[in-house]
Amino acid sequence: MTNISRNMSPAQWGMLILLALLWGGSFFLVEIALVDVPPFTLVFCRVFLAAFALHIVVFASGKRMPTNSKIWLAFLGMGLLNNAIPFSLIFWGQTSITGGLASILNATTPLWTVLLAQFLTRDERMTSNKLVGVLIGFGGVALMLGPGLLGALGSNILAQAAILIAALSYGFASIFGRRFQGIPPIMTATGQLTCSTILMLPVVAYIETPWQLNMPGLQSTLAILFLAFFSTAFAYILYFKLLASAGATNLSLVTFLVPVGAIVLGGLFLAETLTGNQVIGMLLIGLGLIAIDGRPPRWALAKISRSKPS
Repeated sequence: MTNISRNMSPAQWGMLILLALLWGGSFFLVEIALVDVPPFTLVFCRVFLAAFALHIVVFASGKRMPTNSKIWLAFLGMGLLNNAIPFSLIFWGQTSITGGLASILNATTPLWTVLLAQFLTRDERMTSNKLVGVLIGFGGVALMLGPGLLGALGSNILAQAAILIAALSYGFASIFGRRFQGIPPIMTATGQLTCSTILMLPVVAYIETPWQLNMPGLQSTLAILFLAFFSTAFAYILYFKLLASAGATNLSLVTFLVPVGAIVLGGLFLAETLTGNQVIGMLLIGLGLIAIDGRPPRWALAKISRSKPS
């Protein structure tokens, strides 16, 4: 993570909002597809189709995937942490909870990343504002989970815990992914999705035997195609383009917007609603992320200092 901030152009802000809609829309699309397709089969379809599309992009660009076995072993680890584990947990969790709530719980990823970086890195240690942000953010999670946990709501709590574990896996992936510096990002994305496909194949074959399933309906089929090609393959390309032009710190702002996109789409098309505790919890997670980022408080302090008479 970098503390260097850059002012984004209107075009970059447009790309950031589009990326948030694509990733927020993934929770919405999963809900539609899960009507006809079980969760692990859906994960396999997502990573297989996205990997296929990205291989075409790599080939069309004139590049060639690396052949070094150590790099592919690293792709395998990245695919496990960044795709296979979190996608499986999120999709399974969404069989019991709404996409809006899943997106909010998934927004805890930066909180986990800050905690993991304290112990697993030397250059991203905990600062006071990060500590405050983590405490506020996990307070929001506790508020959302607390009533259900006390009431022992069974599968609902397990589903919410699955999303949190997925967010933790994303946190590990963000640290593990630091080793890919120097490799073109599109190749890293293609490599990890290819390995995710290989990892998911025996899982889905053993647990869900997809060849025995009925063909999904038109709605679910379209949801799967949009999920794979737009919310995964195209979103990765957009993500890496923004990373190169706007920087990691500005790109992290997408975390604020993803739950909004998921909730808006779920409310418009699936008539989903959130409880008061969930809304307050989402706001607390947002405040935690603001504290971790540090730029809004610094901006406010700078404004105050400039407004004081000399």
